Amino acid sequence: MTQVFSCAGFGKPTVSRLKLGREGGERLRVVDAHCHVLSQATEECVRGRPQKLAEPATLIDMLGEASVKHNIAMMGTALPKLTSLELRLADMDAMGVDVQILSPSPTQYYYWADRELAAAVVQSQNETIAEACGAHPDRFAGLAAVSLQFPELAAQQLEYCVRELGFKGAEISSHVSGTEISDPQFAPFWQKAEELGAVIFLHPLGVTLRDRLRDHYLANIIGVPLETTIALSHLIYGGVLDDYPGLKILAAHGGGFFSHYNGRFDHGWEVRPECQKCKHPPSEYLRRIHFDTIVHEPSQLRKLADTVGVERLILGTDYPFDMGCFDPLEFVHSSGLSDEECAQVLARNAAELFGLD
Repeated sequence: MTQVFSCAGFGKPTVSRLKLGREGGERLRVVDAHCHVLSQATEECVRGRPQKLAEPATLIDMLGEASVKHNIAMMGTALPKLTSLELRLADMDAMGVDVQILSPSPTQYYYWADRELAAAVVQSQNETIAEACGAHPDRFAGLAAVSLQFPELAAQQLEYCVRELGFKGAEISSHVSGTEISDPQFAPFWQKAEELGAVIFLHPLGVTLRDRLRDHYLANIIGVPLETTIALSHLIYGGVLDDYPGLKILAAHGGGFFSHYNGRFDHGWEVRPECQKCKHPPSEYLRRIHFDTIVHEPSQLRKLADTVGVERLILGTDYPFDMGCFDPLEFVHSSGLSDEECAQVLARNAAELFGLD
């Protein structure tokens, strides 16, 4: 029977942690690369702005009233975890996670902000993350917020956060107010990310295909991985990964659907001239991208490892949202990966990608 892992709550550290425990006499640190922080100072920055006031209606249009109602109720549990380091550390210990790579809550991208507001929004988010990392440097590392609607500014923000704050990269959405992130206007940001060796965590917010995904939370269940698939497709077919071969991209939610239809992507590249801007078949680029483990079914994680290479998989939980996976060690061990491969996914790959001690 197919086993789908629940994210309903947190228990005691699992036996999986003991299986990872020590290897060659050295303890491996479990790293969660997909976990979010919400900055309350950022909410003060946008309070009263027309776009913020319109947010409830926008969410209903995207998700439907039933999902919005449930999300509001869920935030009663999620919000304290998004803002309290004490609760976060307790949950990390319960999950067997040693280090979290903190990233902004996608709900705070606010790409609609003008330049002055955008600078304040990003500064407040990055200060929140920097404070957490400073308070517990052995437990947290940071990914920055950037004002991607202003690519030159985003490049400056990324450089400051990496060079001055010690952040490991940045989190971005799958598009910027409808503009694909492969658009030439974003070249300064991609160039700076490659120059810095910064990890860019691709995490969508919302969906551009709305009407047919409004019911049953399909905007998240289907729409979010679809958004990742679309964004990766544009980066690959559009030649961005050829222009910046040193880019380090981590794709959320297992990278969406791309790896499961890589043969179709390759076939299109072979037979359609408009698909041939990239130098290689699209599937070749999958082994240059990293993917988190949030695919919810162990055999699917095994298939992803077979397709992209186990060295490309990074543990993620989507903490603390209900579409995450909060028994991550057991999930990885249940996928059929060897103990050595589990050690890669749970610890070693992230240590290498993020340059952790």
